[in-house]
Amino acid sequence: MYVKARVNLFFSTDFAINQPYSLSPIQSFFMKKYLVFICIAVAMASLAQAQLKVKAVCPEFYVDVLDGKVNGLKANAPIHDVRNLFPCFTQSEDESATAKCGGGVFFKDKDVFFYTSRDYIEIGPKFKGKMSLPLIGTKRNSLFNKLGNPRLKDASWDAYQTNYGLLVLYYDAAGKVKKIQLSTQNIDTLSLCE
Repeated sequence: MYVKARVNLFFSTDFAINQPYSLSPIQSFFMKKYLVFICIAVAMASLAQAQLKVKAVCPEFYVDVLDGKVNGLKANAPIHDVRNLFPCFTQSEDESATAKCGGGVFFKDKDVFFYTSRDYIEIGPKFKGKMSLPLIGTKRNSLFNKLGNPRLKDASWDAYQTNYGLLVLYYDAAGKVKKIQLSTQNIDTLSLCE
């Protein structure tokens, strides 16, 4: 009973008022300002750490059209080789039967797409990089000197047999190259993603 009365006395307002130490209004004001300053500093420090993220850096894309390689990787390179060489991919999907187009590694910001399950690389009209033969925007009838005759021909595309497989060029309404596909497959085994 004596302990209970002493605990109640400790938490009572009489005990708090009769204590010898109390803060003056000026000291109380500065203590509040100091507490607010500490809270703001901690919040800013945590925000500053959130902004320090390492961004993956990729080498510049170089497409060797005649050898069928992008930075030394052929179209049939394993998915982990593409991810390791180009860690700045915008999307990646593991190869599986349920994956759209069989899986691959995609660089939407650079307009380059590796379809690793289907063994081809697609380069779009907004490609950011260099090419051994600058084909994007080239007129259809000016390609014979560089590539020879196409093996297959359609109104909107040509397929050229190469030493590595196939080179498929797609044309816009003006007859200029708008998309390139490099594949290690041949005409009979080529399976493109629609």
